[in-house]
Amino acid sequence: MGQKIGNIPAAVKSGAPYVSVQSSGSSAKFQSGNVPVSAILVVLLAVAVLGWLFARYIASSRVSTAIEALNGTTAAVFAYQDRYGRTPGDDGPEASLAARGSIWSTVTAGNVDGRLDISINQLFTGNGESGPFWQQLRAAGFWSDDPSITGQAALPRNPWGGLLSALADDMGGGLSGNKVCMSQVPGTAASAIDIEMDDGNGATGRLRATQGSRGANTNPSNGVLEAPYDDGLVYTICYRM
Repeated sequence: MGQKIGNIPAAVKSGAPYVSVQSSGSSAKFQSGNVPVSAILVVLLAVAVLGWLFARYIASSRVSTAIEALNGTTAAVFAYQDRYGRTPGDDGPEASLAARGSIWSTVTAGNVDGRLDISINQLFTGNGESGPFWQQLRAAGFWSDDPSITGQAALPRNPWGGLLSALADDMGGGLSGNKVCMSQVPGTAASAIDIEMDDGNGATGRLRATQGSRGANTNPSNGVLEAPYDDGLVYTICYRM
């Protein structure tokens, strides 16, 4: 005969399924925390990866914007020369500019000497013909913004908060001709721009660099860049148009 079992629930006696639920003090413990912690780790990892990808996207986008600005300035200068027969910034006199329409009425004329008069020390100040350079491009419709803006305020900002300007003086070890320059360019970006547009070497070719100071619009030097681009430094870069 089998063992006698007492206090059998009615549901079991009737053949219905019976589930025994242990109290919270039993040996079967719920392993709380494992799944939530794993989920948090996955989310944190995903956020970190997305942040890294976003940072890479922003850096790449700024480089592309800078290249467009350098090439766009070059194209705008050539288009201006084709239309008016003069280099923007050097065009004038004021009466001749004003005769082109009301938008030209506040544009500063150049000295019409056949060359762009922008020295290294005038590059990022708006002095010389650096301010009129951008005023005249804007009045002609080759660059956006208000052509009445004068001085340093007339110089466009580049993607890193530095300035964009034009230069006539030699720089970078004898790079001559009219150039478009950018200040405060991080080393990683300067290298990427140079690789895309030239030979990847800031001391040679059509694009040359001068080591700058962070947060400052450093004037380019006519000395040759002595070392390869450094990711921890900033540069002023100039590209011959």
